[in-house]
Amino acid sequence: MVNYRRLGISIVLGAVLGVLCIIGVGSRLPGGYIPNIIFLIGMWYNRVIMGLVIGLADDIMILRGHEKSSLANAAIRGLIFGILVSSAIFLSTEFRDLPSLFAGFAYGIIIDAVGTSMSNR
Repeated sequence: MVNYRRLGISIVLGAVLGVLCIIGVGSRLPGGYIPNIIFLIGMWYNRVIMGLVIGLADDIMILRGHEKSSLANAAIRGLIFGILVSSAIFLSTEFRDLPSLFAGFAYGIIIDAVGTSMSNR
């Protein structure tokens, strides 16, 4: 069953963290923001998709013996989905954008941990 509260929180977090990605990536790209707007929108969209995927992953148990809502399970699950989703943008940059890849790992953990803790209140 889909937890719509968790899904909404995760998508909003993905969108907000995507804006942070636009700021970080845009400051590193030659030419700045405007000439690279399509790539930056793709970066933002990647983070929104990460929020969607993590929001739908509520029932996936990684650590056996823990509750579904444990932060340890959420952190590991978020890291795994962060790796999977961020790898798409990393591949599209021909393996050049390591900071965005590692930011995606952290964002996956943040999205899942916050989504898990806020949806269980």
